[in-house]
Amino acid sequence: MVKFIVTGGFIGLAGVILSYFGNPANTGFCVSCFMENIAGSLGLHGNTRMQFIRPEILGFVLGSFLISVYKKDFKSTSNGSPLLRFFVGILLIIGCSIFIGCPVKMVYRISAGDLTALIGLGGLVAGVFIGMQFLDGGFRIGRATPSPAGNGYLVPGLMFFLLVFLFIKPSFISLSTKGAGALYAPVYLSLAAGLIVGVLAQRSGFCITGGIARIFLWGPREVKGCPKSTGLLMGIVSFFLVAFFASLLTGQFSLGWHGQPSSNESYGWAFLGMLMVGFGSVLIKGCPLRQLVTAGQGDTDAGAAVLGMLTGAALVQNWGLGGNAAGTPYEGKMAVIIGLVILFTIGLLYRERGSGIAPEYQTGLE
Repeated sequence: MVKFIVTGGFIGLAGVILSYFGNPANTGFCVSCFMENIAGSLGLHGNTRMQFIRPEILGFVLGSFLISVYKKDFKSTSNGSPLLRFFVGILLIIGCSIFIGCPVKMVYRISAGDLTALIGLGGLVAGVFIGMQFLDGGFRIGRATPSPAGNGYLVPGLMFFLLVFLFIKPSFISLSTKGAGALYAPVYLSLAAGLIVGVLAQRSGFCITGGIARIFLWGPREVKGCPKSTGLLMGIVSFFLVAFFASLLTGQFSLGWHGQPSSNESYGWAFLGMLMVGFGSVLIKGCPLRQLVTAGQGDTDAGAAVLGMLTGAALVQNWGLGGNAAGTPYEGKMAVIIGLVILFTIGLLYRERGSGIAPEYQTGLE
C-alpha cells in the first residue's frame, strides 16, 4: 500500500513543481505531449512549436532500467505480439491527442481545477470497462516468455542516446524557440524527476488504467490469482490529492469549464478519445506511462508499443489529428472512429471463447 501512495504522491508533487518551473501549464508529465515533442526534435514532423527532447520521458525508461537491473528484475521478454502492441501504441497517442493529454495529464488537469477533464475521465473509465469485457470474454495476446537478452536493451539504449543528444545538441536535432516545445523546466530537474518516477513506478507497478480496471470494474468479484486490493486506487488518489494541494500552494489552481490550458469544448470527442485510450491500454496491459516503464525493465513488446507511440506522435502532427483550442479537427474525428473500429476488431480476433481472464492479465494488480 505504501509504495503506491508514495509513487502517486511523488508524481503529483513533481509534476506540479515542473509546471511551476517552466513546463506547460497542467503538464508536469504528459506522455503524449512529450512524445510529440521528441518526434519533432528527431525530424519526424515539421511543427516547429513541438520540438524538444523531453528528459522526463527518458527518465521514465532509464529509471526503470537502472532499478530493475539493480534489483535483478530486468528480463528480456516477449509475448509474441510486437506488431499488435506497436499499432495499439499508435492509437493510444492519437486518442490522447484528441483529449489533449494522456491519463497522467488528465489527473493534473482535474487537480488544477479543469472541469472539462472530467469528461476525459468518464471516457477513460468507459474504455477500461469495454476492455475488461473483452478480457472476461477470453481476449489474450500471450504470456511473456524469455527473448534474446539484447532485445531488452534496445529501448533503454535508444533513450540513452537521446539523452546524449539532449546535452550535446547535434545539428540534426531540432529544438523549438517558441510554443509548447520551448516551455520546459530546468533539464536536470526534469531528468531527476523522470528518473525517480521511473524507479518508483517500476517498483510499484503504478498505472492509471490498471487502477481503474482492478478497483472500479472488477468490484467484489473474486478472480483466481488476483487478490482484492486498493493499492492502485490509493496511488491514484494520492496523486490527485498531492497535485491538488500543490497546485493551490503554487497558484496554479483555477476552477472552471472555460479557458483552461490544453482544453476545448469538444466534449464528445474528448470522451471518445480517452475511451480509445482506456480500451487500448487494457488490451496491451498498461497506460502509456506503464508502457515506458515496462519497456525499461526488458519487455520488448512494451518497447514495440513505445515505438508505436512515437510513430503515433509523428502522425498526429503530420496529419493534423490533435485537438486544439478551436475543437477537434475532422481528421481527428475520423481517426478516433477508425481507431475504435480497429480496437474492437483486435478484441474479437484475439479472443478465445470460454477461457475467461487470462492469467497474464491477473498479475501486477496488487
